[in-house]
Order: sequence, then structure tokens, then C-alpha cells
Amino acid sequence: MQAIPFFRLAEPAQKEDVRIETFEEALAAIKEKDGLTGQPRVVVFHEKEGRRHCHAVWSRIAPETMTARPLPFLKNRLREVSKQLYLENGWQMPRGLMDSNERDPRNFTLDEWQQAKRQGRHAGELKSLIQECWAASDSRAAFSKALEERGLYLAKGDRRAHIAFTFEGEAISIPKALGKKTKEVTARLGAADDLASIEQTRQRIATDILPRLKSHMDEARAQAAKELTPLDERRSAMKEQHATERAKVDTGQQARQEQETRERAGRMRRGMAGLWDRLTGTYAKLRKQNELEALWALQRDREQRHALLHAQQAERQSLQQQIQQARSRHAERLRDLHRDAANYRVIQKGEPPKAKTAFERIEELPSKPTPRPTAEFQKTQGREPLSPGERIERLRKKGPERPPEPDMER
Repeated sequence: MQAIPFFRLAEPAQKEDVRIETFEEALAAIKEKDGLTGQPRVVVFHEKEGRRHCHAVWSRIAPETMTARPLPFLKNRLREVSKQLYLENGWQMPRGLMDSNERDPRNFTLDEWQQAKRQGRHAGELKSLIQECWAASDSRAAFSKALEERGLYLAKGDRRAHIAFTFEGEAISIPKALGKKTKEVTARLGAADDLASIEQTRQRIATDILPRLKSHMDEARAQAAKELTPLDERRSAMKEQHATERAKVDTGQQARQEQETRERAGRMRRGMAGLWDRLTGTYAKLRKQNELEALWALQRDREQRHALLHAQQAERQSLQQQIQQARSRHAERLRDLHRDAANYRVIQKGEPPKAKTAFERIEELPSKPTPRPTAEFQKTQGREPLSPGERIERLRKKGPERPPEPDMER
């Protein structure tokens, strides 16, 4: 058995009312496109953070030859199916699907997600932090300083590659996080041979950084837990409530289906009367009527369950927004702590601290104020925070800024 990556309804699932028929059409298109017609499969639906997901697993083994069916150009074919579904359903197609060069740089793999989960972080956030540091710096010193302000430390990996070592003790490949080749990273940062090793970086964190930050980090995490606990309790209660509602609807639909089936079967007479109905054509008419009513009942039950799922997902997504806002506030508190600690180490060396990070500096007002400020200017003034993707894009257009020299002592 091999899992075939199914069309990911990441954005549409948040904004669009995706029906079960849409998933079935996608499965049929994938089966035909990849030559999997007639192959056994398993389809699983589940919900994650208010979004509905579908996973499909096909068996590649051909029963005639007992060999695996080839799947050439699998990803390209799946992209074609995805594009077609976006067009057929009138959804806003992601830029990364239209052009691979414009895909979201914060996308992450399963390994990266599991690594971030061990730290209580989001994988997309970690990649975004490293990309912000890269966009805001033009040298190893500037890059190292920017990393330390976010709780990351430039070090040498086991294969002499540049890594970002997290405060929690996880090693992240910098080229992989940036989506760049190793030689591009080396061209800006230089060879990693003279960087501290993982063990040396771990010891530095334990002896120099952890003692000053531990109490503040524990306090920040305690505040986050206090804020997230009632939200998690609401999420658990909502999950049980939704499961109860779905079970109640399923039980009611099953009882109604059995009752309607008995009623339709009761219309078909038996014995000599049934034979007479066949001869006169009454039997064929009743059979056609029963088939139409059964099809209508199936569509009615699907509509009822879909309406329930849609209402429940809307309720769950509303709660998820509150959870994400709380997580963002917690992540910002931790970044502030790491930034303060980095500035404190700079002050100890007799250098002026860095008041703000490059992407947080407020742009200077123009000499002649405009009557209507732009939306980006309003965001930079603190009226609306820039998203990670907007910060990275803005830094790329603006160009790197050189911050003070970092503490390179290892």
C-alpha cells in the first residue's frame, strides 16, 4: 500500500463550503490520472483545527502480475488535478499553485512539523523566523545577531553545514528552512568550519543564557497555559458536543431509512397479485418510483449531514481563531524575551543595544504628509500587524539592513 498525496483543500476549506461530492470528484480524477482504476483504496475523513481533510490510500499492486504499478510524474499530475478543481469550483487559486516559484516559503514537511511540535511551536513560524533573519541581514554577523534575538543560534551541524540551534535544543537546517542551496548559504555566511558545534552551542545555552532566561520563560509559558487552558477546555467540550450531535443525526437517519425501506417494500405485492402487476406493468412503475424515492432520500440525508457539518465547522473555526491569537501573543512574548537577552549580552560588551529588529522599525514620515496613508503605512504604524509573509516580502524589496555586531563568543 502507498499513500497518494491527496488534493489539499487548505485555503478553500476555510472559506468555501466544500461538499462530499467535491472530494469524490477529486478521488475519481486522481484515480483516472494516475492509472489506479480498479485498484483497492481506503478513504479517511478527519477534521483538524476546524478544517476538513481527506486522505486516500491506494494499493499499487496489480493482482494479475503481483507487481507495483508505476506512478511517474505523480506530483505534477496531482497539481493538474488540483488546478482543475480550483477552476471548476471557482475558488481563489493560491499563487504557489499557479507558479511553483511563488509558493508559500513557510510550508513545512511532516518531519519539520514533528520537530516544531516537540518545542511547542509551529513549524511555519520557525521557518518564517529564519527567513526574516536572512532577509534582514547581509553577513554572518548580522544573521547570527538576528537569529539570537529570536531564540536561535548559528552553529555547525554534524556534516559541517550551517544550522540554527533552537533554545529548546533542536537543530534546524538553514538551507532547508530558506529553500536555498548550500552553496548560496555558504556564499553569504562563509564556511561553517569555524562555527561552534552543536555540543558547544548546547553548553553555551546551558551556562550563559538559560540561567537568565529560565524564570522569565517559565513565567511566560505559565501565562500562556493559563490563557490557553479555558480555550482547550472549550475545544474538548465542543468536540464531544459535535460527536454527540452527529451520532444523534446518524441514528435518526438510519431509523428513518429502515422505516422508508419497509414502506417501499410493502408496495410490491406477492403471489398471484404480484404476477398480475408484472403482466400489467404496475410492478415496473412501482420499482421505478421506489428507486427515485431511495435516491431522493439519500440526497436528503446527505444534505442534512452536510448542513450539520458546515455549522459545526463554522463554530470550530471561530474558536480556532481565538486559539491562534493566544498562540501568537505567547510567541511574541518569547521573542521579546530572547531579544532582550541578546541586547543584554551586547550591553555587557560595552556596545549600544539594538532597540528594534529590522522588520519592526517604523518607516520615516514623508516631508509632506499625504492626506490618505497607504495600507502598508498603517500596518507599519502599529494599527495592524504585518503577517510573517508580508514582513518577509517587505524585507526582500527593501533590502538588508546591517545591525550591530553580535556576540560571537562560543
